[in-house]
Amino acid sequence: FLIPIIIIFFLEISLRTFNYGINLDQWYRVNKEKIILNPDVAGRYFFNTKNFPQSNNDPFDIVKNKNSFRVFVLGGSTTAGFPFSPNGTFTRYIRDRLELNFPDKIIEVINLGISAINTYTILDLLPGVIEQKPDLIIIYAGHNEYYGALGVASTESIGSSSIFIKLYLYLTKYKTFQLIKDAAGKVTKLFSSENNNTSGTTLMAKMASEKTIKFESELYNAGAEQFRNNLNHILSEVTKNKIPIIIGSLVSNLKDQKPFISTEFNGISAEEAYQQGLSTIQNKDFNKADSLFKIAKDLDGLRFRAPEEFNKIIFEESKNYNANVIDIASKFNSVCPNNIVGSNLMVDHLHPTLEGYLLMGKWFFDEMTTLNLLPGKLSNQYSFDQQDSIVKSNFAFTRLDSVTSNFRILNLLNDFPFVKIKNRNAIQQIIKKDKIDSLGYKIAIENFDWKNAHQKAAEWYLKNKDYKNFAKEIKVITSQQPFNLGYYNYAAEELIKNQQYDLAMNFLKMRVRIEPDNFSSKWLGNIYLFKKEHLEAIKYLNESLNFEKNDPQIFYNLSIAYMNSNQFEKAKKSIVECLKLNPNYRNAKQLFNELNKKAD
Repeated sequence: FLIPIIIIFFLEISLRTFNYGINLDQWYRVNKEKIILNPDVAGRYFFNTKNFPQSNNDPFDIVKNKNSFRVFVLGGSTTAGFPFSPNGTFTRYIRDRLELNFPDKIIEVINLGISAINTYTILDLLPGVIEQKPDLIIIYAGHNEYYGALGVASTESIGSSSIFIKLYLYLTKYKTFQLIKDAAGKVTKLFSSENNNTSGTTLMAKMASEKTIKFESELYNAGAEQFRNNLNHILSEVTKNKIPIIIGSLVSNLKDQKPFISTEFNGISAEEAYQQGLSTIQNKDFNKADSLFKIAKDLDGLRFRAPEEFNKIIFEESKNYNANVIDIASKFNSVCPNNIVGSNLMVDHLHPTLEGYLLMGKWFFDEMTTLNLLPGKLSNQYSFDQQDSIVKSNFAFTRLDSVTSNFRILNLLNDFPFVKIKNRNAIQQIIKKDKIDSLGYKIAIENFDWKNAHQKAAEWYLKNKDYKNFAKEIKVITSQQPFNLGYYNYAAEELIKNQQYDLAMNFLKMRVRIEPDNFSSKWLGNIYLFKKEHLEAIKYLNESLNFEKNDPQIFYNLSIAYMNSNQFEKAKKSIVECLKLNPNYRNAKQLFNELNKKAD
């Protein structure tokens, strides 16, 4: 009995020593201070899919700062912000709104959304999330319960036994199990007669194993039971640890998404219900039309949209644990024509438009405010409407992001289940008008690195002297990777070279707020001096002396700032220091003489 255990123990040690396979730890360190969700963590849940999805890689501190407010957000592709990810998400709105209201706080809104996952993934990640001491957890999930990884009808399914699935998830953390799984996969492929070539196929098209799941069938009920049980366990863990939670009800495109596969129940089919809904709209009976569209969705055999029962489960389980629910579905209805969700706020069957995502962010923030789940009192500087307007007008989202999103949607709609046969040339044949179109195509279709694409876009704008769009592209990068400090100085330096001082100041201020250095402090002081804001100039020029005490320019500019704010003694001391460092510094002697005259 002991011998097999000893063998497995030493095998595990050996595999870890030689870094076998992929690292499936929950967190990945990006520098000395920050971690993100491991980009490979989805390898725990996907075993048939190559190039499995990642989260948006939102960074946060390894050691939580006492002054931080930390929110974790979990869910699937809507939480991840498809097709506008990583920056066009409702979580980014929440973060920006919090930063506007609490500028002295360290705001961490960490989006852990991963496409094509369900509540098993959330349940698996939850202990690691709880260890990171969140101040709030937000969950928006449920549409992927059938076809998401480990779902009852997924190509990534290992059965419907929750005990077996949880055991599987526990074992994936061990290299020995990874070795066994890899070996089994190779043997299966060796003897498989099926053609598994899915190159170019969307993740959505790959995930559906059972393509027809009838309403209230055994498989349908298994999915609903899976959702209820997992949500129950999630809420149990969160409430046991006394962490505030907000769960959103599920919304999808009702009016403008006909059923993918029509099935029948109680004498009516999904297609009939959908067509009756369209007719009822013409008769202006909008409540009845909404009900018919929901019936059509529930009878849609291809379960990419969560049935209405799932929202009922969300409300019931949340009530059992006294957890907070925000009715996202009803809120979407309230801002749609005739109170029925359609393509005005949906880009496909269930993913919101960018406007829809911003609305979701606003609604979640409003709910946080109502429930008093904020890090302090709200700022009185702006009204709620003004705050909303400021966040939207400064939202870090560029034309490149928009083009990328359009290509992603076109690619999705050009595959199962939206078309029977994928036209593999359709996307390639779209004319790319300029560099931005080409980069958007590369991100969306060729998996080109998002950050590198934005950097290339920034360089293209800079080359063409389009400084505003250059600044926007760098802002997008720094918004996603605030720890990448070199971009702040790079942008500021290029903008200063081209006398774009106002644009440069934005990056210098951000850099100083995160981690000041000589360059950012000195140049903020110089620009404020140029703008004749002498007290601000003095503040930042003095700060720059903490990093560099042998720069005559700093002392010269300090002297001017002091002189213009009638602090003549300090002005004289500063110019003396300048001349000590460089007796021939330009105009320094003249300024020294002028100050002596004032002293006389």
